[in-house]
Amino acid sequence: MFALTVKNIRRSRHRVPLAIDEVEDAFVLPRPLRRVVRFLVSLGSGRVHIPAHTGTVSALALFAATGLYGMSVGGHSQAVAEATTSAAGFAIEDVKVSGNDETSEIEILQLLGLDGTTSLVALDADAARQKISNLPWVQNVQVRKIYPRTVEVKLTERKAYAIWQHGSELSLIQKDGSVIAPLRDNKFAKLPLFVGRDAETAAASIDDEFGKWPDIRSHVKAFVRVAGRRWDLYLDNGVIIKLPEDNIDDALARLTSLDKDQNLLQRDIAAVDLRIEDRTAIELTPDAALRRQAAVDARNKALKKAGQDT
Repeated sequence: MFALTVKNIRRSRHRVPLAIDEVEDAFVLPRPLRRVVRFLVSLGSGRVHIPAHTGTVSALALFAATGLYGMSVGGHSQAVAEATTSAAGFAIEDVKVSGNDETSEIEILQLLGLDGTTSLVALDADAARQKISNLPWVQNVQVRKIYPRTVEVKLTERKAYAIWQHGSELSLIQKDGSVIAPLRDNKFAKLPLFVGRDAETAAASIDDEFGKWPDIRSHVKAFVRVAGRRWDLYLDNGVIIKLPEDNIDDALARLTSLDKDQNLLQRDIAAVDLRIEDRTAIELTPDAALRRQAAVDARNKALKKAGQDT
């Protein structure tokens, strides 16, 4: 009797197979939902252990996420980040600027947007570099954040080669003719002056054309471009040298020879025309022309009188 009872109990533990019709009518959950249901059942039965304070941490995380989302939508995330990191000891206290001979430090500080509480963490170095690179004198710029409180700005500035006069305006230009900035003071007064259409782009050729004639170039006050083809040189003593379109080197050689042999450029003349290759024309000043005419008239009178006396 005991054996039969045990046998019946063991058999009762086995699953009872369902009939075919019962299998077709049974509802089967999708696989992802089965896992969720099993987890909920385990949670309800106490088989899943939940650490202490999980609810508090979850609530705080929810509030934090809600706050971050609200700041992002309202556009206040940057301000909050700055305030937080500044309070943590990352407020910018020192800005080191180097390489700025012509660029004002005040302009750089304004473009960095510092207000005394700006955080080094929140500073956008790439955006600051882009803003500073748009300043007239800046050729290259590096902006580095040095933690915890320093910003380093290194500049490479453009080099002024000459002054370009276009109409009534004066601008500083580089050797390649690119304009740097308007001329504001007399700091660059010793730079050569280029005047006329296309004079700024043709300025780069002056070094090559006058390389062998430094004495002449040292006395040139202005290079005036004529019809975009040739140069007139205005010397510091008021004499104008009219150069040809081509063969400038030969023209300057003639001018140097005449000045050496006859002290031409120290005479009372207004201009020397070297445009014709085999001829040099000299234009006198008005006073010199009057004196020359008076001398010619006096000589003619003297010759006439000498002829009458004979």
